[in-house]
Amino acid sequence: MVSAIYTMSFSRFGTLAIAVRRHMNVNSRRAFSAAASAHSLNPNVELPLSGIKIVDLTRVLAGPYATQILADLGADVVKVEHVTRGDDTRAWGPPFAKNKGNPDAPGESAYFLASIGLNFQDKRGQNILRSMIADSDVVIENYLPGTLAKYNLGYDQLNNDKIIYASITGYGQYGPYSDRAGYDVMVEAELGLMHITGEKGRPPVKVGVAVTDLTTGLYAANSILAAILARSKTGLGQYIDVSLSDCQVATLSNIASSCLISGKPDTGRWGTAHPSIAPYQGFPTADGDIVIGGANDKLFGIMCRKLGRPEWITDERFITNQLRVKHRQTLLPLIFEETKKKTTAEWLEVFEGSGIAYAAVNDIQTTLNHPHVRARNMVTTVDHPSCGPVKMVNTPVKYSRAKPSIRMAPPTLGQHTDEVLTGLGLSEKEIADMREQGVVG
Repeated sequence: MVSAIYTMSFSRFGTLAIAVRRHMNVNSRRAFSAAASAHSLNPNVELPLSGIKIVDLTRVLAGPYATQILADLGADVVKVEHVTRGDDTRAWGPPFAKNKGNPDAPGESAYFLASIGLNFQDKRGQNILRSMIADSDVVIENYLPGTLAKYNLGYDQLNNDKIIYASITGYGQYGPYSDRAGYDVMVEAELGLMHITGEKGRPPVKVGVAVTDLTTGLYAANSILAAILARSKTGLGQYIDVSLSDCQVATLSNIASSCLISGKPDTGRWGTAHPSIAPYQGFPTADGDIVIGGANDKLFGIMCRKLGRPEWITDERFITNQLRVKHRQTLLPLIFEETKKKTTAEWLEVFEGSGIAYAAVNDIQTTLNHPHVRARNMVTTVDHPSCGPVKMVNTPVKYSRAKPSIRMAPPTLGQHTDEVLTGLGLSEKEIADMREQGVVG
């Protein structure tokens, strides 16, 4: 395992924010403070996690998504990548953002835009990393259990009772599957989500985004925030074991609860439909699809009137939701025939202001250009050092005082190696020697 890259940046992986501001000595603190001030949306409003320093040893999605959330809130994150190829996701494309100076040069993956390089198989790399961890509040990593202990970088070996050390793995630190590698799609399959995703009577499918990675990242970020709060009361950090498998089971939510109570298998795949509500799903239009939610008797009545079929309201087969669910196979084809008579835009106009829940089924490009998305400032543009202006998805939560934001463009791989290592007190010659020997990138 050759690994590592300290990343001094305020950057995004898709929506990944990585920030570094505070280091071990006065010179590095000054450098990172200047960078932070230059890229803060409002320097007069301190972000909630300002001054919290995180060493990020994660890659791909779950861990980086957690550090994105924490960095957007003001944490100073030092990212560690593979010394030559960086995070796995740098190679995940197309598409790639083009290099503005050289169109023939490799671009930046649209899946990953983040970077310094450090090989911690080398003792010198381990020492540098341990020094950085000693000055940090949080370490977050996603290697297989026991991997970092081989390099004297495990939680027990740090002997630091103030550190918050979060390990994100596929199956956790113990249990019969703990040594398995756990990518999102495998955990979706192994732990139930894939079985309930897809169209009824058809093969299972994965969710369109890596939702298990994302929810695990959210759980990890929440857990780290809780541990920071606990340390403010007790002075003690702690070890946090976060697994995709546990988070996947937790997010089965009401489906899991139903199975636990009934003792029966799950209800299988329903596509856009709901097993206990009808109608509550997508319907075809003349040029696309629209989702309509007749979730109770009142809303069902509104839908019937808007579809021009008020007689369904008093049809004895459809009077209650229980009956509508029972006679689903009769009701749905009737609705299909009506919704196909107009375009999606026409139906949106028909349902506007009616009180019923409805929505067009939009593709991603339409979503990113959606007037509500733009009004909520969910797409922003930053200037990337090699690719020029790059559009990115913004941080989603709005605060009345603090203003989390993307504070700096994603760096290229190894962009800040010299800056960070100089801040740690290494000379230019030491850095050059280590680069030549493959210790840094």
